[in-house]
Amino acid sequence: MEDRKKYWDTIYLTKRSDEVSWTQKVPTTSLDFIHGFHLPKNANIIDVGGGDSKLVDFLVEEGYEQVTVLDISQEALDKAKKRLGEKSKRVKWVVSDVTEFKPDAKYDLWHDRATFHFLTTPEQIEQYLTIARNNVTGYLTIGTFSENGPEKCSGLPIKQYNEAQLQTQLAKGFDKIRCITEDHVTPFQTKQNFLFCSFKKHRDN
Repeated sequence: MEDRKKYWDTIYLTKRSDEVSWTQKVPTTSLDFIHGFHLPKNANIIDVGGGDSKLVDFLVEEGYEQVTVLDISQEALDKAKKRLGEKSKRVKWVVSDVTEFKPDAKYDLWHDRATFHFLTTPEQIEQYLTIARNNVTGYLTIGTFSENGPEKCSGLPIKQYNEAQLQTQLAKGFDKIRCITEDHVTPFQTKQNFLFCSFKKHRDN
């Protein structure tokens, strides 16, 4: 974990938000999925691998009261806190590798647009899914690189998914609601094809 943490800390220390490919001024797709769940404002929401993503800005602005942002990089979270200023006190910030995350709460919504495709071994994937199954009581939304997306991100290998493969990974514990693919336009005006899927926790889990 220390090597991965150092890697991501270095990226966030040395690059501005407009110098990394995943930056979005408005996380429209994530917000569309979240709004579709019609969650109450006191719902417990976690953004996994949130880094300095602006999703938290929009959630706080919309009045969500229990938002957690998890990232392996302290530097990333510090950037987000600085941007939010006084509003950052309304957010719970957690520095952790997601595969080693020990939640102290259950989540009505688990959102991830940044992490799952970086898990490339069966062990990492199962650790992630076990944590999600044990701690999500409502919905889960994952955005990953599709089969038409890049094979690497920030110099690291990633795992691509199609809809059937992602559904298979989540089948134990979750029912698929819907999936879409879309092109994310990077700050460098290149396109990355993403697969976004939403799931609902099995009632019997």
